[in-house]
Amino acid sequence: MKLTPKKEKFAQEHASGKNQSDAYRAAYKVREGTKAKTVNESASRLMADPKVVARVAELRKPIAEKVQITLEGHLRDLMMLRNMAVKEKQISAAISAEVARGKAAGVHIEKSESTVNVTGAEVIVYLPENNRAAHNAC
Repeated sequence: MKLTPKKEKFAQEHASGKNQSDAYRAAYKVREGTKAKTVNESASRLMADPKVVARVAELRKPIAEKVQITLEGHLRDLMMLRNMAVKEKQISAAISAEVARGKAAGVHIEKSESTVNVTGAEVIVYLPENNRAAHNAC
């Protein structure tokens, strides 16, 4: 798939982390005073081109593969950190690493309990840890 030099530059800029509008500005000569809306629309039209989208994905693929985190690798790293903490007799750090490993593996699930009085009836609500902040805001 061959792109024009400007489309290729746009794809490279966008794949490197720039947003669509900034990538468009880097690839095309945008006159000073050009409205942001015009740049945004032009950049959006480029990203509607299947060849440009495919090229951006192609450019991003090796980057994504390089930094990809797998559950297996994550658990291995947490175990290594736990072992290092035990070796240094840092029991609190070792426990933290082990709890993080358990959460990542789905073995350790934190729950909280709230008792709410609703029209005279007592209701117990169990919330996962990540919903606790939302519940406390009520």
